[in-house]
Amino acid sequence: MKCQHEGAGALAEITDIRKHYSVVIVGGGAGGTSVAARLKKLDPDLEIAVIEPSEYHFYQPAWTLVGGGQFDIAKTRRPMRACLPAGVELIPGRVALFQPEQNAVMLEGGQSVGYKYLVVAAGIQLDWDAIEGLQETLGKNGVTSNYRFDLAPYTWECIQAFRGGTALFTQPPMPIKCAGAPQKILYLAADHFRKRKLAADIRFMTPGPSMFGVPFYAKALDKVMADYGATPCFGHRLVKVDGPGKTAFFEVGGADGSKSVQEIRFDLLHVVPPQSAPRFIRESPLADAAGWVEVDKNSLRHVRYPNILGLGDCTSTPNSKTAAAVKNQMPVVAANLMKALTGQGETLTYDGYASCPLTTSVGKVMLAEFCYDGVVTPSFPMDPRLPRGFYWWLKQSFLPWLYWNNVMKGKRWPLTHKRRDFPEAVPAIRP
Repeated sequence: MKCQHEGAGALAEITDIRKHYSVVIVGGGAGGTSVAARLKKLDPDLEIAVIEPSEYHFYQPAWTLVGGGQFDIAKTRRPMRACLPAGVELIPGRVALFQPEQNAVMLEGGQSVGYKYLVVAAGIQLDWDAIEGLQETLGKNGVTSNYRFDLAPYTWECIQAFRGGTALFTQPPMPIKCAGAPQKILYLAADHFRKRKLAADIRFMTPGPSMFGVPFYAKALDKVMADYGATPCFGHRLVKVDGPGKTAFFEVGGADGSKSVQEIRFDLLHVVPPQSAPRFIRESPLADAAGWVEVDKNSLRHVRYPNILGLGDCTSTPNSKTAAAVKNQMPVVAANLMKALTGQGETLTYDGYASCPLTTSVGKVMLAEFCYDGVVTPSFPMDPRLPRGFYWWLKQSFLPWLYWNNVMKGKRWPLTHKRRDFPEAVPAIRP
């Protein structure tokens, strides 16, 4: 959900609440839709409304596969209304203002919606305009991004059209949703180039200091990069793109704290845009100092407003922003909300679980699973650093099925991850 909070300071106090619900959910993405479905399972009589401006719901984790020519883009989109359970009202609109003291939200246009409990699952904002010249060249000149439904197919066109030269894959400063996605498409492209014996100067451009935030997996990904002969360029942040001139401009930090701009010519450029909390959240009383919905990282309840809960990419929880995290947060939010609403039922906690299926080639995936503080918690006893065909099947076939038929239906999937110990030495890896 991409909402803009315009002119909040000029909005009047909410005095006319036209509708009132037991639960209002802001956002119809994976978090909002799955929580709505879960709550309806727990109490079919609950009056629930979902506020969401988009006409469609997207299964975004498959866009990497689309960009690599391994998934049908049409299968990643369904009508929003068809994704919500019966009895849940869809309010097509954008939130302009939160009024937690009055238990209400105001929509753009002035409509007010009241609630007994509020769930905020508004996702993350993609800041395409933060990179000079990017918007003008996206979808042409070999400049693409798997972070948009309409552009993921163009990524595959660019990979197929590549005849050699320089291929750049960028990552912006953290946090971003699906932190592994910027390099997943690099590996799929590198696999394609190698199979066709194309001479490619492949570079991963990131402002960060390593290939991944969890060292256990980062060291293994270093080996994947080396196997492809790809170059990690740490400390590089994309600031400008000249599409017609086939030139990318990167801000590079020096050891002495100085900054300079480096120009690199490219034949293919895959861009991941900078990302931030949605503006209407950043400027609200729900936000922490960084702009995210401030929730307790275990209970997912707001730290100042006990009848507000949050999940997904818009919250302050220090976990990786992935669909797998939402899958595990959904039962926690639903259970804790029902316990607060009725005084009955169980209280659940979220342990920070996230999963990142890293596509290291067509047919193989490295399945990175971890919890808070980077604790390695695989679901299977095998060393997760080894790319496997079984994990590819999970990524390409099982996880999309699980998303549409389990998570989106509000079903609680058994927890299979746990802390496991593996040798520190990285095993031999073949992507």
